[in-house]
Amino acid sequence: MPGKSNTGMSGPMWMPQAPPTLGRLLAWHPQPVPVEAVACLLALLLYGAAVVRLRRRGDRWPLHRSAAWLAGVATVATVTCTGIGGYGMALFSVHMVQHMVLSMLSPILVLLGAPVTLALRALPAAAGGRTGPRELLVRLLHSRFTQVVSSPLFTLPLFIASLYALYFTPLFDWAMSTWLGHEWMLAHFLATGLLFFWPIMGIDPAPRRPSHLMRMLELFIGMPFHAFFGIAVMMSSGLLVGYFAHPPASWHISALSDQSTGGGIAWAFSEVPTLLVLLALLAQWFASDRRTAARSDRQALRDDDAELTSYNAYLTRLAAADQRHAG
Repeated sequence: MPGKSNTGMSGPMWMPQAPPTLGRLLAWHPQPVPVEAVACLLALLLYGAAVVRLRRRGDRWPLHRSAAWLAGVATVATVTCTGIGGYGMALFSVHMVQHMVLSMLSPILVLLGAPVTLALRALPAAAGGRTGPRELLVRLLHSRFTQVVSSPLFTLPLFIASLYALYFTPLFDWAMSTWLGHEWMLAHFLATGLLFFWPIMGIDPAPRRPSHLMRMLELFIGMPFHAFFGIAVMMSSGLLVGYFAHPPASWHISALSDQSTGGGIAWAFSEVPTLLVLLALLAQWFASDRRTAARSDRQALRDDDAELTSYNAYLTRLAAADQRHAG
């Protein structure tokens, strides 16, 4: 498809010709089929419609949840609908930015938006014992399939394999050989990140609800593999994939140097999700402790602090027994 866009790209719309600049990377860049743009727009519209439905019903939805969802969708659009999406087909380093954002930043922001919780609250229950969208969602959440794909025995190997099995095997070159394969890869990055962080974040309903400490452990198990991958790419003396072996000569970019830059991006990015998830988990932990304390206080008011009275009576009996033995 000939022509030239404001990202400095000519020939096929998704293949860059001019060297990358910040302006070209961030400029709007049309794709052969606007899958990402349509998906992002649809995600915003559906989420917004659900929030409006709740408000018309008199229910409130936290503003920070909506802001997180908006930020998550915006990060997806930024790395797929701009020049980053085009240059990601030409430079390993730009592709790695796409990979890191879609698998480690966008999922966290999207999950902070609690889309499943919003859907369960906004979707109407089917009347007459019939099965509607809400019932189907509940059934999916409790299904054996969801139990398997949310288990760390599945999510952790998948998260690691999306790095090592993709870049250290011919799978990457095979996927990058077509635009459709590239689109599949981007969708895989996002889906893998969502599956990995969903049970760890613990915001939306899930088949299992591990403790905050176990969720932190799951996070810390996965991150070293990610950091080591970045170091391995940076230290590699040869090209890992053949697709990026020959950047345009006029760009004066060494393929091996660009690969090393991509490895540095992967290594540095491992700190970003760790910090965000830890902050979210600590906030949830603190809120959970406050709710537990509030429930205890309400119970004490209802029964005139029967638990404390019983404990004090127990201590009194122990003291009396000690005195009898002493006498």
